[in-house]
Amino acid sequence: MELAGVDPGRDEGGRPRRRGQGELATEVLSVLHRAPGPVTASWVQEQVGGDLAYTTVMTILSRLLAKQAVVRSRAGRAYVWSAAADAAGLTARRMRRLLDTEPDRDAVLASFVTALTPEDEQLLRSLLNAAEPSPGGGSRGDGR
Repeated sequence: MELAGVDPGRDEGGRPRRRGQGELATEVLSVLHRAPGPVTASWVQEQVGGDLAYTTVMTILSRLLAKQAVVRSRAGRAYVWSAAADAAGLTARRMRRLLDTEPDRDAVLASFVTALTPEDEQLLRSLLNAAEPSPGGGSRGDGR
């Protein structure tokens, strides 16, 4: 329920609402996906809006760069930024990094699969079947 006269983007004291973990990175990625091409951090800052500091935008872009979710290139003296992955791709990378830190991959994957809903399990089966090599000796398509 929204109260009359209350801005949902601000807290009770009128200050900008604090975003949840990962929410700002998701907003920045969304802005980059809608961009007409590679854009500057200032452009991203303007599109995200609010009272977001330029340094905050740079921090988020740098973190996304470290996660390989964005790419940057030189444009004169500045950098321009582009999305390298969509939200699904970023989540998949996070899942892969977490899996890579676990010593017992079999147990982790088995636990993950048994926790899936029947619908998600069927979707996963379909995706795995589609990724299987063809009888003629094709590949999985992911470089492995």
